[in-house]
Amino acid sequence: MSLFALMLFIMFTETSPKNHRQPYAVSKEAGHQTSAESWGTGRAVARIPRVAGGGTHRAGQAAFGNMCRGGRMFAPTKVYRRWHRKVNLNQRRYALVSALAASSSASLVLARGHRIEEIPEVPLVVSTNTITPLDKTSQAVKLLKALKAYADVEKVKDTKKIRAGKGKARNRRYVQRKGPLVIYEQKGPLLRAFRNLPGVEVLNVHRLNILLLAPGGHLGRFVIWTQDAYEKLDSLYGTYRKKSQLKLHYALPRSLIANSDLHRLITSSEIQSKINPPKHATIRRPRKKNPLKNLGVMIKLNPYIKTLRRQELLRSNKRAQQIVSALKKHKPLDKARRAKLGKYRAASNRAQYKKKDAAPKADAKPKVTKEQRKEKKDAAIAKKKAALKLRPKTIAKKHVKSDWLKQFIKNLHN
Repeated sequence: MSLFALMLFIMFTETSPKNHRQPYAVSKEAGHQTSAESWGTGRAVARIPRVAGGGTHRAGQAAFGNMCRGGRMFAPTKVYRRWHRKVNLNQRRYALVSALAASSSASLVLARGHRIEEIPEVPLVVSTNTITPLDKTSQAVKLLKALKAYADVEKVKDTKKIRAGKGKARNRRYVQRKGPLVIYEQKGPLLRAFRNLPGVEVLNVHRLNILLLAPGGHLGRFVIWTQDAYEKLDSLYGTYRKKSQLKLHYALPRSLIANSDLHRLITSSEIQSKINPPKHATIRRPRKKNPLKNLGVMIKLNPYIKTLRRQELLRSNKRAQQIVSALKKHKPLDKARRAKLGKYRAASNRAQYKKKDAAPKADAKPKVTKEQRKEKKDAAIAKKKAALKLRPKTIAKKHVKSDWLKQFIKNLHN
């Protein structure tokens, strides 16, 4: 099956269950069966409608809103919702034939969980004369056991359990897996024979349903065909050589490639011999280096740094040579002279310490008596008065012109 077919199949199986829904809605009058009006502003309460009247708890209570007790729900459900989903006819047929093709693949049927390890072939086709006259469940069980297909029915029996959730109280208490699907053409007593077996379903070839051919959107349902129903498929859906006889202008979808196993095609020796060998070129990303620590990177950024470094090395070598030559010129002291110099230094140090110890301490300030303090104060006052006496005379000589002011100043001094 191609990827496009799989996408169409998934889309169709997701939309088809919606077409079984029945409309439902809440009552149109629910939550509005009271006379309530807003009190407006100015009463320190919300402006939501309130029930009129008095003398009861209901009076004054908020109404109508979805947040109110006894109010309507938010966005009340309506029966005119878009319940069903339309799918294009050609897409429906595409999904159906894809599901039929998957039911003929043993690996897909096994992957879906069906017990078909012992059946003779897939798809399983039974003679019409053998299966059509059956009218008892015991006869149907006997036939399934003869076909080695009854293990799938027993698997369904073992999986029956109580449903989780509220569905157990809504007339769908038990859940179980799917068993074989019996497809027939002519209506007969076999409907009564298979209807009571757990997980077994019957279907008319003219009314093939994708929800039964691939329940839950999972491909690979175990199908038991009657011979006449299996032969009818060519006239219903046509073949790759001729179109359908019962569906106008319908032809089976063709796959774009004959072999859908792409991994096997790509890894085949025919294709691998023509393609180029794999390239293992390693991308070497340069490592970022610090120019302050790496001289080569610094020279790339600043070529003159090489000259500066050379000059610095020459200067340092020159200084080192000067130091060496100075050390060679210096005469080392002999033993006797070094001992004499040490004694002299020791004696001078001792003399310095003796001078420090013998030096007299600075005398403390003499105490000032009361009389001395008074004399000092009087001398300061007399000095200030003398200064005041001298000052007006200088002012009068330089700046004063009038006679009466001169006389006043003279009298002031006297």
